[in-house]
This record gives sequence, C-alpha cells and structure tokens, in this order.
Amino acid sequence: MSNNNNPKTSITTPKIGGWDTDVLILGSGVAGLTTAIKLAKAFPNKKIIVATKDQKDESNTKYAQGGVAVVWDKFDSFESHIQDTLRAGDHENDEKIVRMVVEKAPQSLQELIDWGADFDFKDPLNYDLGKEGGHSAHRILHHKDITGFEIQKTLLEKVTQLSNIEVLPHHFAIDIITQHHTEKRKLNFGDADITCFGAYIMNEKTQEIDTYRAKVTLIATGGAGQVYASTTNPVIATGDGIAMAYRAKALVSDMQYQQFHPTALYEPGKSPAFLITEAVRGFGAYLRNKEGVRFMLQVDERAELASRDIVARAINMEMNRSGAECVYLDCTHLDAKGFIKHFPNIVEKCSSIGIDFTKDFIPVVPAMHYLMGGIVIDKEGQTSIKNLYANGESTRSGLHGANRLASNSLLEALVFGHQIAQHIIENTSILESKLPAIPAWNTEGTTDPKELVLITHNKKSVQYIMSDLVGIVRSNERLIRALDHLDYIYQDTEKLYKKVTLSPQIVELRNLNTIAYLIVKQSMEMKQNKGAFYSLDL
Repeated sequence: MSNNNNPKTSITTPKIGGWDTDVLILGSGVAGLTTAIKLAKAFPNKKIIVATKDQKDESNTKYAQGGVAVVWDKFDSFESHIQDTLRAGDHENDEKIVRMVVEKAPQSLQELIDWGADFDFKDPLNYDLGKEGGHSAHRILHHKDITGFEIQKTLLEKVTQLSNIEVLPHHFAIDIITQHHTEKRKLNFGDADITCFGAYIMNEKTQEIDTYRAKVTLIATGGAGQVYASTTNPVIATGDGIAMAYRAKALVSDMQYQQFHPTALYEPGKSPAFLITEAVRGFGAYLRNKEGVRFMLQVDERAELASRDIVARAINMEMNRSGAECVYLDCTHLDAKGFIKHFPNIVEKCSSIGIDFTKDFIPVVPAMHYLMGGIVIDKEGQTSIKNLYANGESTRSGLHGANRLASNSLLEALVFGHQIAQHIIENTSILESKLPAIPAWNTEGTTDPKELVLITHNKKSVQYIMSDLVGIVRSNERLIRALDHLDYIYQDTEKLYKKVTLSPQIVELRNLNTIAYLIVKQSMEMKQNKGAFYSLDL
C-alpha cells in the first residue's frame, strides 16, 4: 500500500465557488464546539462554520460516560495528577504538555460550569468526585454515567446564543484544500510551506460537494474506533480528520497506540459495543474469570484499578487461557441504591437483557475505545500545515503518551480549545490572510455505484483484519499478514473511488483504509513494548 495517498483531483479550471468563512471547524464534539465558542466570543464580527457529518449532537463526546479528570479537592495535587498521567502513558508523554493541561484544568472546568454544565454533588457544597483506574485520588467530575452527553448539551446550548456560529449537520468533509489543489503541486511530508485554505465538503442531503474557503481550519473529527470490528465508538468514528490530514502530508504519529477499553458489555455481533465505564470499577466492582476468581489481584498491585492497558491485556490473556468468550464484572456486593444513582443507564441496559446487577455478574470483553496517536500538534494546537489546527482524539498532542489515563480525553479537548483560541487571538493576522482561487470539485466521468455491497464488504474486511491481526496483542507475522490483506483492499477501493460518484460510504472506507495502514506500519516500526502496544516478538 502506497503512503502517497493523494486526494481525488478531478477538478475543473480554478474558480471561486461554495462558501467563504473566517473559521471552518470540522466536527461538533467537545473539541470543535469549545474552540468555536471561544473564538465566536473573541471575534463577534467573524464568521465561524461548524460542519459535522451527522446530526449536530452526534459525536464521541456524547458517549463518554465516566467524566472529566481535574484536581478539584484540596487533598489532591497537580503533581499527583501529572504523575498518574505519565505513569499511565508509560512515560512516552510530553511532560510539558501534561503539566500544561493538568494545571489549566480547573480553569477550563470552571468555565464549562459557568456555561451551564451540571456535575453531580456529594452534598450542597462539594462535588461527588469519582475515582477511576490509574488515578491515585478522587478527581473525576461526572454527571451520573452520561457526562459526555451533559457536556455536549451544554456546549450546543451555548452555541445557539452566539449568532456568528453556523452549525451544518449532515455535511461531510472530503478533503482539506492545499496547494495540491490550488497549484496542482506535488506535496511531500516535511514541506515547510504547506498551507490549508479550507475543505471540500459534501452536503449529504443533496450529494453535492462544495468548496469552503477558510482562513483558519480546525480538524476536530474525533477518533477511529470503527477501524475495528468491536468498538465502543459510534459508527461515525472512521478517522476522517486524520486520513484527510495525512493525505495533505501533515505529520501523523503514534498510531500504533490504541486503547482497548477493558469492559465493554459482551453482546456478540453488536456494534458499537455498550461501554461499562471505568467508574464502575472505581465504585468497587471486581473482575472475575469464569471460575469466579478475581484474577487482577495476581496481575497488578492496583488490581481492578490498574491502567486500562494492563487490565485489557490481562482480560485478553485470561480469555485465551480459559477459552472463555468473556470475563465478568461482579457488582453484587456494592451498595445497590448508590450504584443505581451513579449508573442509571448501565443498570437500565443490563436490565434490558436480563441481567440484575445485584444478583448476576455482568459479562464484559475489551473493545477498541480510544486512539492515542493522530495528527501531530504543538501546545497551541497547530499542525505541521499552516492555518490548520487540530483538537481532540484526532490529535497526538503529547498528553496521553502510550496509553490514555481515564477521563483525560474530555479534559484535553477543553484545554486545547482554549489554547487554540488564545493563539488565534494573539495572532489576529491569521484571520486577515488572503485566500487563493480554489478549483471547484467536478464529478465528470463518474457514475453511481451499482452495488453498495462492494463497499460494505471491504469495510467489514478491514474491520475483521484489524480485530484478528492487529488487536491487543500483536506479532510480526500478524502485522505482515494484515498489511498484505489491507493492500489488496486498498487497491480495490482506489479503483472504485476513481470511477464512482462519491458517497459518505466510499469516503469512509477510504479513510478507514488509511487509518488501518498507518496503525500497521507504525506498529511495525516499534522496537519495544510500551503502554497500549504489545508484541509477542519484543
């Protein structure tokens, strides 16, 4: 598979078409909306467009259960949170970034609270701070077990109060625009002068692809969980932003680090998998094997509260040892009223499939959950491409290292939203830059696909190749086999891409091909086991 994955360029002579905006944000989760709100307030006369490929409230943020990690309690400390983050990341983190995020966390959380976010209280004066795996203190602010949903709702309500933000649901970004399009220039990784001028975006209702010129573009498209057959991520998580940035020759790294959440509800054939939040183990639940033994006691001194890479790998090894299809969460000894209060959605889900948590163990398996790698950004959220920023799970900021500490992801998006906005505020000349004429997208010579089954077949093939050969435990032989299989699918997809009218399905497949390729290639380059990456040959 070639890494010269250039975008489709069936375009006409240069002309200005579509829409112009000062800021174009791709994605409507916490990463995109936080940045949009801050910029809209700072520049009330500037236009901000937020384009999202599904409904405006559909994002990975919406499904985040656990909460936001922040030093809030007087008995906690920044240094403790910093050291927990570094330990979870196997010290592959950028310590300066870790310190920046942790130390700015209380300010970012207070701002979110001021915007209307509602977190659970223990008593009238104190928040009910949870504790999750890898944390040495109670520092998780949460809203029951739907914290992400609460934050998403708060941000969307805030957006409606700002008249210079326009949210475009069902608008799917196809490619970011660079000199590859404006000058028909061949770009290379490492070129210092690559500049982003906006993006080509498909209106999914009309199937038309329009040109959106922008002085500043932000990729906040979330993760890539759908590259695996079993994932907690929603169906929209197809790595679109990372793939677009890679095709434009932005630096992308650490793609070998995927975090498999240890405890997704075991329901064969269901995708996405229902997440049983880390906070359940923080509340006191035990992990047991099919014989009923608490196996984590022999694995790590923190037992069930070890970091996710350790717990997920231990579950995987236990399943391999016993031949069982799952392990179990034991909540039967916990305070039932307190459990129902904290985790009402988990209780409702379990009840819907006949599981009474007060009497029955909950069957769980690891599922792909979070990507630590992505588009390389600096402390201001700048990518290696001029005028292109990125935020959230689509980035490799340096915060997470080789493995994300629980509940640091929403925090990262909040803090970097501030960093990006502040950098633009301090460099307002970015918003005054001249934009070149940009070619309009042209679909001449393409036809509607006769059978979508060809696309869905290739997508499922990618997902099962990744799950079977590039999962929690890897080997050189598995990676080589995976690359061979993926190369065939890549070639087949590229032939299809060049001759059919574009649809979200073919673009998502192409993006998943890119993500899978990057994961495998960067896994092959690893020389030691670190954090979430584990190979039998190292």
